[in-house]
Amino acid sequence: MAVHEIRIDHSVPLAGEPDKGHNRWHPDIPPVVRCAPGDEVVMETRDAIDLQISPDSTSAELAAVNLNRVHPLTGPVYVEGAEPGDLLVIEILEVAAPQFGFTAQIPGFGFLRDDFPEPFLVRWQLADGWATSDDLPGVRIPGAPFMGTIGVAPSRELLGRIAEREQDLIARGGVALPPEAADAVPADPAIAGEALRTVPPRENGGNVDIKQLAAGTRLFMPVWTPGALFSAGDAHFAQGDCETCGTAIEMSATLRARFDLRKQLAAERDIRDVQFERDDYSVPPEYAAPRRFFATTGISVDPDGRNYSEDLTVAARNALRNMISHLEAEYGYTRQQAYALCSVAVDLKVSEVVDVPNFVVSAFLPLDLFD
Repeated sequence: MAVHEIRIDHSVPLAGEPDKGHNRWHPDIPPVVRCAPGDEVVMETRDAIDLQISPDSTSAELAAVNLNRVHPLTGPVYVEGAEPGDLLVIEILEVAAPQFGFTAQIPGFGFLRDDFPEPFLVRWQLADGWATSDDLPGVRIPGAPFMGTIGVAPSRELLGRIAEREQDLIARGGVALPPEAADAVPADPAIAGEALRTVPPRENGGNVDIKQLAAGTRLFMPVWTPGALFSAGDAHFAQGDCETCGTAIEMSATLRARFDLRKQLAAERDIRDVQFERDDYSVPPEYAAPRRFFATTGISVDPDGRNYSEDLTVAARNALRNMISHLEAEYGYTRQQAYALCSVAVDLKVSEVVDVPNFVVSAFLPLDLFD
């Protein structure tokens, strides 16, 4: 077994080290390192918005954040012998955290973006496995660091299929982010003009934001291109199962992972999406399944009383709005503080999807977070 390293300069954004990473998905992005199955790779990563926020930043600065730079990924890693149809196994051995993280409410971004048009920033101190902040006093958030964006390169065929379906979605009035060459890394026009943005998750993984992908998890990803071309970034110290304001506790990090292959298993079983497993809790049991909690619910009826048929989105928004109101009334938080706390610590769960027209979503707040 060999250990390979990708070290970065944390004083410069990704554009200052384009040979170490990328912020778009494309099969022609060249690998940074090569490894064999069984090898480990250590990868230093930048935070999700590419070092635009520091401990001295203020909420007012968020309006100027350039979202075209999301997400700076480290890689790709070429895994020898990986072929389309294989299943790539990524054993996450460690996600090491720094001392600073942040949660940002950026205008126009997030699940409740229409409710929260103003910027707001929480600056977190990360120490001894906990996050605390003067911007959101009275809580200690337990850490379970993981990579929010983690994936492999799409094939040319998959890239074209994704671009076509997302353009069709836009034409039908939906929301998607088409290719954007501005601030793309690599800047090569042949790649930047057609490469996929990293914001949504897709068949190649990407911005999955699955908080259980902490150290100890085995991640399984179908391979689409020779070598798989694995990359990661967008590390989170902690996150609720919703990340509702669009950010968790964001941070730079160092990922240590071991790679393996299951030859042609993805093709044999028609596995086209990410799968994962682990053998123990990703956080202490009282936080994984809270011993003490308060929960709100939401149904598929909007605040104006209009009923939607079997709509989880409306139900989830209502559950979160009800939790935000509870945090205001019970703990005295501002609405923006409450929104941030939901993003980093509240778990949304689908309670039922069978009783038409209304689905039920519940929002769980672990009470052991409070001092």
